[in-house]
Amino acid sequence: MKRSTLSHSFLNIILVFIESALTLLLRLDPELRKAAYPLAKQGTVVALRLYLPHVEVFATFSTKGVLLDAELPIDRSEPDVIINAYSIQVINAITTHDSETTEKLQMRGESVQVQLVKQFIMQLGLGSLIQGLIKKIKGGKGKTKPSDAEMAEKKDHYKLRIKEQQTQINTLTIKNRELEITVKELQSKQKTLIIVTVAALVIMIAAIIALLMN
Repeated sequence: MKRSTLSHSFLNIILVFIESALTLLLRLDPELRKAAYPLAKQGTVVALRLYLPHVEVFATFSTKGVLLDAELPIDRSEPDVIINAYSIQVINAITTHDSETTEKLQMRGESVQVQLVKQFIMQLGLGSLIQGLIKKIKGGKGKTKPSDAEMAEKKDHYKLRIKEQQTQINTLTIKNRELEITVKELQSKQKTLIIVTVAALVIMIAAIIALLMN
């Protein structure tokens, strides 16, 4: 009895870890969420009967995720789909994403739900979980190398920016030269005005002196 209790407790611990991994994977993989949605909508319960070791696990699909338990939910008299397989067969089906490997699993239940469960298993995979975790951790740092087309587009964009800036520089240079010419013209006019004013003053002074002497 004690041995059975320990085995049951150990199984519950494993199920908690697997359930957490499934929840994380559902958050990271939108395609897996699509595969799980029709099962969750129907509240599908799947009984997984494994051999070597002999274990029976019940997976209940819901909007909260995939709930795992060693016992059938109390509100259900029987599962919707029953899977009978060796542990290694289930592991291969999950890790390979291969339809042929998934088809080898013995499943019983309504054909539509059996097909939905197969699609979910084929979409489920440890590779997807690892890739999702890497993307989540790296975030923007894990960006892929840009393609040749993207690089060419960026180069064209930079060339266009440089051309625009060069045009602006040329425009400013022309305006600066025009201002310099305008300043020189004003300085020249100012000098001419000063000379004319001085000459007029001299003539005026000479005229006044001539009038006084007469």
